[in-house]
Amino acid sequence: MKNYSEIKEKIGIDTIKNTSEGAAYFTHYLHNRINGVSKYYKKEATSFFENIIEEPLQKYLKLDLKFDIPFPEPKKADFTFIDLFAGVGGFRISMQNLGGKCVFSSEIDRYAKKTYEINFGEVPFGDITKIDEKDIPEHDILCAGFPCQAFSIAGKRKGFEDETRGTLFFDIARILKEKKPKAFFLENVKGLRNHDKGRTLKTILKTLREDLDYFVPEPEIMNAKNFGVPQNRERIFIIGFRKDQNVTEFEYPKPTNKKKTFADIREETKVSVKYYLSDTYQNTLINHKQRHANKGNGFGYQIIKDNECSNAIVVGGMGRERNIIIDCRLTDFTPVTKIQGEVNKDYWRRMTPREWARLQGFPDNYLIKVSDAQAYKQFGNSVAIPAIQATAKILTDKIKKNAKRK
Repeated sequence: MKNYSEIKEKIGIDTIKNTSEGAAYFTHYLHNRINGVSKYYKKEATSFFENIIEEPLQKYLKLDLKFDIPFPEPKKADFTFIDLFAGVGGFRISMQNLGGKCVFSSEIDRYAKKTYEINFGEVPFGDITKIDEKDIPEHDILCAGFPCQAFSIAGKRKGFEDETRGTLFFDIARILKEKKPKAFFLENVKGLRNHDKGRTLKTILKTLREDLDYFVPEPEIMNAKNFGVPQNRERIFIIGFRKDQNVTEFEYPKPTNKKKTFADIREETKVSVKYYLSDTYQNTLINHKQRHANKGNGFGYQIIKDNECSNAIVVGGMGRERNIIIDCRLTDFTPVTKIQGEVNKDYWRRMTPREWARLQGFPDNYLIKVSDAQAYKQFGNSVAIPAIQATAKILTDKIKKNAKRK
């Protein structure tokens, strides 16, 4: 038996240093070497492999291959999906939990790719704008937490190519047009609904419904706090079904009764002093908030109590400043990093990357092997797994029901 870790070490896969797509082809081939999807990856995977160690691929890779990773694929898949703008795999965990097999992944950030690879044993492909849609395998469901960009609605309205070219949504649209998956699941910020006075979302829905001919129910704003994580995170979900799936209605999942608070995801043991604010920074936050309060504004830091729900975690300082907690377990106030002033004596600290991971629903066996700065960025950009999975469960049940009819 060969372990993925042995193969990785032997050929030197390094998602930070390697800039070519060779490792993506190779690891995608590993996951699909015994099914029809291998045809999309075998040639380039073989070339990459033999350029590294000069051995025949089939001789080295026995069929008995073990993925010694935290999140292996299900042994028997009920459906296939692709993971676009994959981040660190929030969609992938959700879909695998429901019995799905990922046949293609793409992510442009090299540090996110590293985190993805160590957890799933697969290096995502890079810039989706440079990938030919014909080179993407057939799949049942397209998943994408795509970034929101400004749409131009000027022009003669010639269809999605005229209206969405130059945006990342265009790349989703061209893949949908070429591969025609049974369904798709898109996630974006809540503000997409009102972006450009609603014209952006209108353009997206017109493209999906009229140009690509999918049944698309009205998008829904879903809040992560209603699905078992203590984070007030609202995101817009857009679901669609190919017309032959015979889906004419879709009800988004109802909130669960499992309301949680920060105490449920708090670190179990004392954390490093590096997460505690300096008194200089603490005073800066206090003064900043007071200045805004004097003007009648509610801007500024916020302290989350153990029995409360956190604010949305986002990339940048605001994501941490609006989610300060008080943790009185610190006993040694000696700084371990360079700070201005001293460690504050009020026990104010930032949440840790692990706490942010838990706020997004990532299980504790999810590996975090990047810097704290990168980890905050990765989890701040991620999807909330419980909300995604609850919605995807209804989506996949619809597809399975249609398959039984046939």
